[in-house]
Amino acid sequence: MSTRGWILSAATVAGLLMLGASADAETSGARHVRRAPPPAEPVVVELFTAQGCSGCPEANAMVESVAAETGVIALTYPVDYWDYLGWQDTFARPEFAARQRAYRQALKLRAVSTPQVIVDGRRQLTGARAPELQSAIAEETASRGWPPEIEFRETGDRVGVGSGQAPRGGAEVVVVTYQPGPQTVTVERGDNRGQAVRHLNVVREVRKLGDWNGRPILLNLPQTRQEGEAIVVLLQAKADRRILNAAARE
Repeated sequence: MSTRGWILSAATVAGLLMLGASADAETSGARHVRRAPPPAEPVVVELFTAQGCSGCPEANAMVESVAAETGVIALTYPVDYWDYLGWQDTFARPEFAARQRAYRQALKLRAVSTPQVIVDGRRQLTGARAPELQSAIAEETASRGWPPEIEFRETGDRVGVGSGQAPRGGAEVVVVTYQPGPQTVTVERGDNRGQAVRHLNVVREVRKLGDWNGRPILLNLPQTRQEGEAIVVLLQAKADRRILNAAARE
């Protein structure tokens, strides 16, 4: 992690001491030390969707509407289990459905559903319920703490994760490769036949980089990205799947 410091002249230090003494004289009560606000780590919104799902285009649009908000990272995971309706999703991969099933187990849900939104790995919404999504994002933003820092090296080939309190069972560092921006696919068969289905920030690959046990680590990033792709690094608890922190880099 980078180290930040201040270099002060002797005159500046003397001035600060005088200001402190004056403040003490004006306030005879006890001194209250204010801590700086915690760093604003982003809220991660993960959408599990499918081109062949009739209710998914509306959910896609809902997630796109919050993606531009400050402090939100939105990712779209197309799943393949709707392909039986006659249209093979052009973006889906089996590992995306496996990620959704891992959330089902962690959140103790009866089954997976599509569309489904997972917020910070801690809560889920089914369907396209914009007010509930906005409320979930606001609640997660308000509960920010002091997460381990995630920092990309300037060389672009490594990422560092700082120290912190590891969750029970430990955590893992995951890199998500995605295509930034919208993409539109015209569906030719199935429930959405003839519709132009729009997706945002479609995930291409999810890869585990390593484990994190509370101590600082430095990990190599994959160098196989296609032109225009971006990455998000997630620090995610193994047991309950909550996301401790995240950082994006194009």
